[in-house]
Amino acid sequence: MTPLVSLRAVSKTFDNGAVVLDALDLDVFPGETLTLLGPSGCGKSTALRLIAGVASPTHGEISWSSEEARQGIGFVFQDATLLPWANVFANVYLPLRLAGVDRREAEPRVLDALAMVRLESARDAFPRELSGGMKMRCAIARALVTRPKLLLMDEPFAALDEVTRFNLNDELIELKRRTHTTIVFVTHSVAESVYLSTRVVVLSSGGGRVIGEIVIDPTAPRDAEFRLGAEFSAHARRASAALLRAMGQPQL
Repeated sequence: MTPLVSLRAVSKTFDNGAVVLDALDLDVFPGETLTLLGPSGCGKSTALRLIAGVASPTHGEISWSSEEARQGIGFVFQDATLLPWANVFANVYLPLRLAGVDRREAEPRVLDALAMVRLESARDAFPRELSGGMKMRCAIARALVTRPKLLLMDEPFAALDEVTRFNLNDELIELKRRTHTTIVFVTHSVAESVYLSTRVVVLSSGGGRVIGEIVIDPTAPRDAEFRLGAEFSAHARRASAALLRAMGQPQL
């Protein structure tokens, strides 16, 4: 299968001389949910920003299967980054408004995005009236309203409580089933990476070298039974072992 986007020997050095990524090779394939797992500072978020085009690599090449794929990106950050003076509808409409789409033309797409994240009834609410989980649903709807080919998610559930995080994991899986969007997801959580992904790539500290890769059956049902099953446990052990190697720690 031809990758949607490929990173070849991609490096990123900041102005202060810090090397965040050093010769990273990574392929993202159409339809997959790829999770980047690794310790803080290993370059996971930087890799997302390079793919999104909001930062440029110091060295290396990023190539796309098509211009349509390169332009079709949605981005969800750890912070929902909603406009506090705008209601939910206006926040989700924002990318289309910036693209010059008339509000009347955009309304069905905005309402469809809100329906996908179960926020139809909150369309007139303001961010201050939303829970943390609802704010993140709004941010996801805003990313989906452009109907992206690739959805980049930078630790979107990290600040949420465990119950809300579990619920949003399930909702993301359902969104994936409905939209078939390719997802690249960043997390520090082994359990979250295994539950959400069809492939987990573990990056090392100090340069983002690929330490390990875990492939997970995309047809396996993602539900409470899967979380408690032997397949989940086996994948989690492999991911944990790779994460220990990434941090330079002895394995148990």
